Amino acid sequence: MTTVRAVTPISVRYPEPNDSGAIRHLTLCRIEADDGTVGWGEAVTSWPDVCRATEAMIEGIAKELVVGRDPLDNVEIWRSCRRRAWWYGNRGGISSFALSAIDIALWDLKGRLLGVPVAQLLGGAHHDRLPAIASTHPSAASLEQEADRHARYVSELGYQGCKLGLGKRGEARLGSDIERDVELIRLLRERMGPGPMLMWDRGVNTLTWDASFAIRLTTALEEHGLTWIEEPFEPDDIDSFRRLKSRCSTLVASGEREWNVEGYRSFIATGVADVIGFDPGRAEGITGGRRVIELVEEAGVWFNAHAWSSAIVSAASLALSLTTPRALVFELKADENPMQHELVESPIGVSGGFVEALGGPGLGIDVRESVVDAYRFSP
Repeated sequence: MTTVRAVTPISVRYPEPNDSGAIRHLTLCRIEADDGTVGWGEAVTSWPDVCRATEAMIEGIAKELVVGRDPLDNVEIWRSCRRRAWWYGNRGGISSFALSAIDIALWDLKGRLLGVPVAQLLGGAHHDRLPAIASTHPSAASLEQEADRHARYVSELGYQGCKLGLGKRGEARLGSDIERDVELIRLLRERMGPGPMLMWDRGVNTLTWDASFAIRLTTALEEHGLTWIEEPFEPDDIDSFRRLKSRCSTLVASGEREWNVEGYRSFIATGVADVIGFDPGRAEGITGGRRVIELVEEAGVWFNAHAWSSAIVSAASLALSLTTPRALVFELKADENPMQHELVESPIGVSGGFVEALGGPGLGIDVRESVVDAYRFSP
């Protein structure tokens, strides 16, 4: 029997070109079996203090419940880790980061040991590819410049649309002035034509929308072919979600800030979102994602995996998305960046407007440990 020999959390720090060069932080998880096979996982920890806490939790949980176990028993290991973390993370938090990183790495390791892709381990792929959209953060003060940039993602790189995340670094000043937002969408539609998808994402809680503002903005954007409006409110503002849903025809997307299946079950049951966002590097990994997909399929809504960190989470997100008929698109960062293009031997990319299933075993990516070491830091 193969057993887990070592579990190593590794935090990395890197500049993100897709976010105006902002320094971002992730906590990776390297799990090695006694035969030398390695699986990789990730938590989207974002801040140095969270990296530090997540590393400590991974080390503590792994020492007690992962090392010495058979990695083929990964779902039972997930259950054991979840029970241990209940005391300090019953509704999520840092414990979900730690569990996510361990779980993704175990799925990758299991697939490599068996020689099959994670999507096959999950029961098989429904899709062999998904339409690709460029997931971006506008930063320039000039709307013309931003419209030109995003149009090139479609015309030159082959993406089938763009999702614009607001409230980030730079001088774009989007998300607070309806006329300015609408003007950018108008310019984008003028350059892209009627076909490509366009999504508008409030993105961060530094932008606060009330129901009245969100209704006026969304109905104005709908005139230019909006595909969906994302995270318009904080997750607990269900009344505002209901008011928006009653007044707009576009899809409403939300959910990426939930922590576990219980949170998703409660949110999906409200009926206020058509597209459920999920990040395997935050909400209990691939095992958590499979359970959320079951809820999505039962409710007849759509699943949209968040993939805005490293190629590890992108590969995990892709594996999950390929397994369900309720996935519409797949998001990728449009500009080359260290954690997508340097980290792995063959970066995940767009081909003819689609992201194709990865062919290799496990997650289907080969992590360059020299790159991990180059960006490693001690939180």
